[in-house]
Amino acid sequence: MADSPTHARVAVDGPVATLTLDRPEARNAYSEEMCAQLCESLDRCERDPEVRAVVITGAGDCFHSGGDIKAMKARTGMFAGDPAELRRRYLDGIQAVPRRIAAFRKPLICAVNGAAIGAGLDLACMCDLRVAARSAKLGSTFVKVGLVPGDGGAFFLARIVGFPRALELMLRGRVIDADEALRIGLVHEVVDEADVFERCCALANELAQLPADALQLTKRAAYESWNNEVHRALELAATYQGIAQNHRDHADRLGS
Repeated sequence: MADSPTHARVAVDGPVATLTLDRPEARNAYSEEMCAQLCESLDRCERDPEVRAVVITGAGDCFHSGGDIKAMKARTGMFAGDPAELRRRYLDGIQAVPRRIAAFRKPLICAVNGAAIGAGLDLACMCDLRVAARSAKLGSTFVKVGLVPGDGGAFFLARIVGFPRALELMLRGRVIDADEALRIGLVHEVVDEADVFERCCALANELAQLPADALQLTKRAAYESWNNEVHRALELAATYQGIAQNHRDHADRLGS
């Protein structure tokens, strides 16, 4: 049996891991292998105590073009099967990615080095921070090909830019440039194409210098408190603070 192709690869440099989507011939579109390898790579980064932050980017001049149009037309791979089989493929395949990212404890920074379209935009929205190249184009374009955001993109986009703006982008399938993405809060920074990866690595290294447990608990508190009721958010904050305040890192930072 032939080995599976490598469609997502990870490299570690000190406290920062880089996870690269590696199907440049398909503009880094999803494949079943890519979904599985993304999750496996995040598992590896989670287990490695030396990794403090992760940058995700795309090979070539595209970040991620979403679903593979050729596979859609041929009804192969993740697009094969009757409604019941397709549901299973989504649950076990592409939706494994947002579930894994939702549980990922360490900071995840997206280097949007080119187009982020459809599920590619959704993947960027799953990350904690996003830096885009000036030439990047971003769009939730599922309706343009008669589909819905099957990987949960309706949730992730609305969490980033708010429901009214997300709804407009999804219903129109509109592709926006990096400047508009920055204006509506879809990305945090826009930089020259040559500087995207370097800027993301700088951010990752900045975060890597902070107390790891406090950083991870802060990330978890932010996500768990979002759209939750205040009493639960406060109880969670008190619980996490009880952990952080008794951690060695806290004492070290105070100079004790």
